[in-house]
Amino acid sequence: MQENEVLVMQQISKAFPGVRALLDVDFTLRKGEIHALMGENGAGKSTLIKVLTGVYAKDKGLIFIDGVDGWVNIKSPQEAQNLGISTVYQEITLCPNLTVAENMFIGRGSYQFVNWGKMRQDAKKILDNLGIPVSPTQQLSSCSLAIQQMVAIARAVDMDCKVLVLDEPTSSLGKQEVEKLFDLMRTLKARGVGIIFVTHFLDQVYEVCDRITVLRNGMLVGEYETETLPKIELVSKMMGRALGDLSEIEHHEIDQSAEMSEPVYAVDGLSSSEGVVPFDFQIRKGEVNGFAGLLGSGRSESVRAIFGADRVTGGTVKMNGKNVSIDKPIDAMKNGIAYLPEDRKNDGIIADLSVRDNIIFALQVMKGFWRPFSKAQAQAFADEYIKALNIRTASADTPIKSLSGGNQQKVILARWLLTHPQYLILDEPTRGIDIAVKVEIQKLVLKLAEEGMSVTFISSETEEMLRTCSRLIVMRDRHIVGELSGDEMTQDNIMQTIAGGNGNA
Repeated sequence: MQENEVLVMQQISKAFPGVRALLDVDFTLRKGEIHALMGENGAGKSTLIKVLTGVYAKDKGLIFIDGVDGWVNIKSPQEAQNLGISTVYQEITLCPNLTVAENMFIGRGSYQFVNWGKMRQDAKKILDNLGIPVSPTQQLSSCSLAIQQMVAIARAVDMDCKVLVLDEPTSSLGKQEVEKLFDLMRTLKARGVGIIFVTHFLDQVYEVCDRITVLRNGMLVGEYETETLPKIELVSKMMGRALGDLSEIEHHEIDQSAEMSEPVYAVDGLSSSEGVVPFDFQIRKGEVNGFAGLLGSGRSESVRAIFGADRVTGGTVKMNGKNVSIDKPIDAMKNGIAYLPEDRKNDGIIADLSVRDNIIFALQVMKGFWRPFSKAQAQAFADEYIKALNIRTASADTPIKSLSGGNQQKVILARWLLTHPQYLILDEPTRGIDIAVKVEIQKLVLKLAEEGMSVTFISSETEEMLRTCSRLIVMRDRHIVGELSGDEMTQDNIMQTIAGGNGNA
């Protein structure tokens, strides 16, 4: 290790059954540096952090920590903490029912022998020293998310922290709260703490980070000084596409008569509790459009707001030109909107129910559980869509958890198609499924559009978006930064817009 280095990871490899998560990844963190760890979903960022913090055992590689002779083998999070490595996660892991001071010192010593007055004094000294504007006696639950994040950081720093890992700390924060957090990060940087900043917000990386390391598909793409790496090149390295060397892919075109028709769905100033900045959006009959952008750009949050899956905080919605109120999913469903969520396992399938029960679930909700379908009706619905979507299952009675990921996805599609929606939202419908099923789903989307259904299609694979969509709404940092259609829809233009679009930002 060189004198200014606080952490060196060399040739780190980690595999899980059937999955290579990391292969020969190098990472170096210097004292007093804020270092962004960047990459798309599945790039290996989380795995690298979990190896560093002792959650996962590495398969191969060496880790060196400043002040420790030789390489270290970190076997647990507690061991990582003892070595001066502290992590603050996106989901705050403190105790909301305790005071700020109690959260800062919890787990250090026995409650039987706590000097409460000294604990509050010590907490106040740390908070004041870091410029965190909160009283040590305030209950944590009454603090803003930004202050709670700062308290978690203060707790980490107070425990002789050399390396501070911030895993998506700004994802739930507003602009002013982000600035407060950045001020604290700069204070720690000035004191020599090395900070690893994991985020999907490009603008924040360029505002606060000194260096950027990019991972892709579990491998190191490279380490770069932030000031020498233009945003467009960063996007290119993350996506694995070289500018000027991208093939054109034919995409779906909306029927010209439909372009002149009343929008099926239109909204002005839609916003939600998940930080979606007010945006305008519409979709016409037979159109397939998409929300494009890097993971964390606000694609999923935007469509969740459209469906009422998150708390809507503003906006005027029209369906077929008439004002409607969509505050929760059942409102959307009754207005002809269907939504296949990004997280198939947690938000989509009902694992212990049968294929048949999963297929009829949404329609049963709309009808009311006090008016159940007969077994014959339910079986007829299931048989129709098992055949139509070529769902591979032993029978309609098979528990959905026994099916492959691709067939589970088809069942959820069947669930929504059974409601005969006017407007279908598909968020990552082909993630984690084999190429043959991907092609089936893409063809189905185009067929539905030809039959007059409006579809919003979201995918991390840009080629899919280009192949299926006639219009792309491009997002960055939860803002719409541009819109592309026709000949404008190329990989180059998408990356250019993500990196430097102005649009509605």
